[in-house]
Amino acid sequence: MPQPTQVSHAWLLASRPHGEPTKENFRLVEQPIPALKQGEMLLRTTYLSLDPYMRGRMDDSKSYAAPAQLDQPMVGGTVSQVTESLHPDFNVGDWVVAGSGWQSYAVSDGSGVSKIGDLPHPSWALGILGMPGFTAYMGLMDIGQPKAGETLVVAAATGPVGATVGQLGKLKGCHVVGVAGGEEKCRYAIETLGFSACLDHYRDDFAEQLAAACPDGIDIYFENVGGKVFDAVFPLLNTAARVPVCGLVSTYNTRNAPTEGPDRTPQILGSILKRRIRLQGFIIFQDYGDRYPEFLQAMTPLVEQKKIHYREHMIEGLENAPQAFFDMLKGKNFGKTVIKVAG
Repeated sequence: MPQPTQVSHAWLLASRPHGEPTKENFRLVEQPIPALKQGEMLLRTTYLSLDPYMRGRMDDSKSYAAPAQLDQPMVGGTVSQVTESLHPDFNVGDWVVAGSGWQSYAVSDGSGVSKIGDLPHPSWALGILGMPGFTAYMGLMDIGQPKAGETLVVAAATGPVGATVGQLGKLKGCHVVGVAGGEEKCRYAIETLGFSACLDHYRDDFAEQLAAACPDGIDIYFENVGGKVFDAVFPLLNTAARVPVCGLVSTYNTRNAPTEGPDRTPQILGSILKRRIRLQGFIIFQDYGDRYPEFLQAMTPLVEQKKIHYREHMIEGLENAPQAFFDMLKGKNFGKTVIKVAG
């Protein structure tokens, strides 16, 4: 049993943000670890995943998942190790994926916890072999339905979802055009990930460059950003184009604010109708949770054979989680953002 002097450090959600989140929305605390009850176990967080969806969970608004609770540890997926166990299905030393949130230790009854197999990099269970990789695979394969010779455009092209989408598209024989922020990320998308082209969305002539890179139009646009990238993509969508939508990170800080400018909804809906565009939002575990084993069976050998490249943006120390989160929302990360909480 943990001794009374043992403590867990946690970032609590102190207040709900208005616009961009700030350090004042979080509070770092030291909490005692309670004694375990029968059927419980103590999880020591080794890796904490930071993902764009967390910004939505900070708001107290109706969504596909309950909002994060004030004065409780901020929500988040983790890779943890069992350090104490009174649970019949988990032993001390087991590596698990859990939803422990932004804290160094968590007591769990096993709900939502799954063991990790023999992974050379346990943190990959939060990325390429976890929720982001699963999102990329099902969104592209089930909704995007790529075919050889088609043009696939993906935003946030070097992030964990976008990078996987583009590489899977290349394996399917697509002409893959990525969109990323900055020349370094674009070079990586072409030279390492194998994209046909990658465009810097900070460029003033981004829309013109996108049109030139997609001379035959766009058959699939994997949407996870929104904003000006969507504005440039939409006129180029071909008849019967498919648009899987897993996120709109460019609007997360402003989605509750009044919309400025003219209402373009009639024009957009009219184009969707005339061009028979399939635009479909999806929530990965709600819509495809029962197909996770199918994803692992397909993706694991691709990763092991290095047919799919994966990059992590690893930050040391739980104390740095808020700033890493802010940077990720602004696209300052390069790869999947993960906090290394414990060695």
